[in-house]
Amino acid sequence: MPLNIVLIEPEIPNNTGNIGRLALASGANLHLVKPFGFQINDKRLKRAGLDYWPHISLFIYESIADFQSKHKDKNLVYFSSHGKKDHWSINYEDNMFLVFGKESVGLPNALTEPNTDKLYKIPLYSPHIRSLNLANAVSIVVYEGLKHIS
Repeated sequence: MPLNIVLIEPEIPNNTGNIGRLALASGANLHLVKPFGFQINDKRLKRAGLDYWPHISLFIYESIADFQSKHKDKNLVYFSSHGKKDHWSINYEDNMFLVFGKESVGLPNALTEPNTDKLYKIPLYSPHIRSLNLANAVSIVVYEGLKHIS
C-alpha cells in the first residue's frame, strides 16, 4: 500500500503542484484538505505538476473534520517545526498518513496538541531558518518513508 500525503489547507499552488508530482513519482496518494489558498484549476498548480496532474491519486476534503471523520482509525503522523522527535525516528508503515500544515502557519493546535506523541520535525542545523519549503519537507519525509517500507 502506498504512503498518503496530506496537506492541510495548502496556500501556494506551486508547492501543491510539485507535491502532486512527487506523489505520482513515489506512488503516494495525495489528500488535500480545504480551504485552499488557490483554485484547484490554477494554472500554476498544473504547471508545477506538468501533464502528470490527471494521473495523481487525489482525494479532496471539505474540512479538517471531514478528513478526520474518514480517517480517524488510520495511522497518522504529523509534521511541524515544533515537533520534539526527528522524522528519522518514525516507524514508517504501508498506508501511513503523513500530515503537513499550510505554508504560513503550519498545522493548527487542534491537530498538534492532542497528537504530541505523533508529532515530528525535520532537523534544521541553522538558527537563521524557521522551516523548510513545504514541497521540500514533504519530499524528505516521503523518500525517508519509502526507504523503510520498500
